[in-house]
Amino acid sequence: MANIVGVTACPTGIAHSLMAAEAIRNVGRMMGHTVRIECQGAEGTSDPLDDETIAAADVVILAADIHVERTRFEGMPVFETSTSRAIRETEPVIREALAEAGVAERPADLPAAPAPERAQPAAAEEKPAAGKRIVAITACPTGIAHTFMAAEALKKTAAAANHTIKVETQGSVGAKNQLSEEDIANADVVIIAADTHVDLDRFAGKPLYQTSVGAAVKEAGTVIEAALASPAASAAAPAAASRPAKAKPAEKGTGPYKHLLTGVSYMLPIVVAGGLTIALSFVFGIEAFKQEGTLAAALMSIGGGAAFAIMVPVLSGFIAYSIADRPGLAPGLIGGMLAINLQAGFLGGIISGFLAGYVAKWMRDYIRLPVNFEGLKPVLIIPLLSTLVVGLAMVYVVGGPVRAIMEGLTAFLQGMGTTNAVLLGLLLGGMMAVDMGGPVNKAAYAFSIGLLTSDTFAPMAAVMAAGMTPPLGICVATVIGRNRFTQAEREAGKAAGVLGLSFITEGAIPFAAKDPLRVIPSMVAGSAVAGAMSMYFGCGLRAPHGGVFVLAIPNAVSHLGWYALAIVTGTVVTAIALVIVKRPLDEPQPTGRLTAARGSVQ
Repeated sequence: MANIVGVTACPTGIAHSLMAAEAIRNVGRMMGHTVRIECQGAEGTSDPLDDETIAAADVVILAADIHVERTRFEGMPVFETSTSRAIRETEPVIREALAEAGVAERPADLPAAPAPERAQPAAAEEKPAAGKRIVAITACPTGIAHTFMAAEALKKTAAAANHTIKVETQGSVGAKNQLSEEDIANADVVIIAADTHVDLDRFAGKPLYQTSVGAAVKEAGTVIEAALASPAASAAAPAAASRPAKAKPAEKGTGPYKHLLTGVSYMLPIVVAGGLTIALSFVFGIEAFKQEGTLAAALMSIGGGAAFAIMVPVLSGFIAYSIADRPGLAPGLIGGMLAINLQAGFLGGIISGFLAGYVAKWMRDYIRLPVNFEGLKPVLIIPLLSTLVVGLAMVYVVGGPVRAIMEGLTAFLQGMGTTNAVLLGLLLGGMMAVDMGGPVNKAAYAFSIGLLTSDTFAPMAAVMAAGMTPPLGICVATVIGRNRFTQAEREAGKAAGVLGLSFITEGAIPFAAKDPLRVIPSMVAGSAVAGAMSMYFGCGLRAPHGGVFVLAIPNAVSHLGWYALAIVTGTVVTAIALVIVKRPLDEPQPTGRLTAARGSVQ
C-alpha cells in the first residue's frame, strides 16, 4: 500500500478537474492505497494539500492540462499526466506513477526504476541490468498538445523496455520536469524531440540524438532504439562522445521549416495578446480607438501600437536564433524591425530572419581571432558585422521587392472575388485538418497570422473555424452515432469537444490515429467546408486564437452569425461523414480499445 497525493487542474477548472480527482481517489482506494487529491477548480481549490500530507507521501500525481505550481513538491517523486488520461486510464496512471517512484509492484521482467528525486548519490546507484539512463526534451511550436504527447510516448516506451527516462517538456507554460545537471551527467544518451529550437549547450560532451516531435509521438520505440544505437551513443572512446550525435536529416526534423516554426512559436503569444487586446478595443465601437484619451485608444495602442509592432521583429529574431543561437538574435531582431519600417511585412521578416541566422552562423564558425581577442567576437564582431550585412541587404536589396509582393498579395486578398475566396477557404480549411497541429496545419496558421499585420482578417477567420471543426465534429459523431464508438471513445469525444471549442485541433488525434482512412477524410471535408463558407460570407477575425470564447467579444468577428453558421456546418459535415463511413460495432470490423490505440500517439 502506498501513500498518494495529487493535484488535478484543467483550463476551465470544471468537468475534467473534478472527474480526474474522483477517478484517482476511487481507483486508488480500490487498489488499496491511501489517496489525497487537491482539485484546482473554477471556484477555487478544494481539499488543499498541507505540508505534512505532502511530506508523508510516496508519490505525487499531477493530472493537469495547465501549469501547476510545483515548488511545494520539491524533492518528491512527481508523475505528470493529463486530466483526460487520468479519467480514462486511471489504474495504469497510478501504476506508472508508483513504478517511477520505485514503490510499485511490477512484473519480474520489469524491475522498478529508482525514484528520480530520491535516488542515492551516483556512486551508490545501480543501473537496471538491461536498461539505459535516458534524458529527453520535447518541444513543439505551440507547446501544447504534441509536446506532452511526445513526452508520454517516450516515457511509456522506455519503461516497457526497462530504461530509466526523464523528459523535460518545453511547453506553452514554460519548462516542466526540468533536467538537472545530475540527470544529464548520469545519462547514457540525450534525445531531443523538437520542432523548435532547443538550447543544446548544457548537453556538451553527451551523446545526443535529435528528431521531431511527430516521430516521438508515432514511433517512440524506433526513436529510442535509434538513439541508443547511434555511433556516439555506443562508442566507448571519450572522443567519440565529445560531440552530439547527428541523426539523419529526415529524422532530425531540422532545416528551414524548423527554424520558421521556432520563430512562430516565440511570436505566437505576442500575436494572441495583441490580437485580443485589439479585439477588446472594438467593444467600444469599430472606430472608437480614434478618439484620443479613451480606453479604446489605450487598448489599441497596447495591441496594435506595441504588440503588433514587435511581432515581425520577434519572428525574425527567433528564426535567426534557431539557426545561429545567440549570435543570430541581434541581427534578426534588427532585420525584422527594418522589415516593418520598409513595409515588407511578415515576408520581409522571414527573409531577414533566415539571412541574419545564416550570416551570423557563418561568422561564428569561420571568423578566427587571436585568443586574447576571442571574447570580442560574440559581443562586438558578430553583432556589428552581421547587423551591417543584414541591414544593408534589407534596405538596398530585399525591402523594395518584398514590399511590392506584400502589397500585391494584400490587394489580391482584399479584392478577390467570391470564387477565389471560396477556393482559398477550401485550401486553408483542408490544411488545418490534414495533420491536426502538424506541419501542414502550422503552415496555414502561420500564413494567416502574418496577414493580420496587413489588416487582412478573412484568412484568420477561415483557419480558426476550420481548426475547431475536427474535434467538434468527432464529439457530435460520438453522440449521434453511439453504436459506432466504444464507451472509451464516447468519453474521449467529450474531451475532444472541449478542445475543439478552444481551437485545439489536436483533440482529434487519438481518433485519427486509430482509424486514419475514415477519420482524416471526414475531418478534411468538414474543415474545408467551414473555411470555404467563412471566406464566402466575408467573415474576418481580429484575434488569432481563443476559439468559440473570442466570439463573445463584440466586433472581434465580422459577420458573426454567418461565422457561427460556418463552424456549425463544418462540424455537422464531419459528424455525418464519420457516421456514414464508420460501421456499427456489432458488424465485423477490426477491434481494439481507444486506449490501446492511443499508446502509439501519447
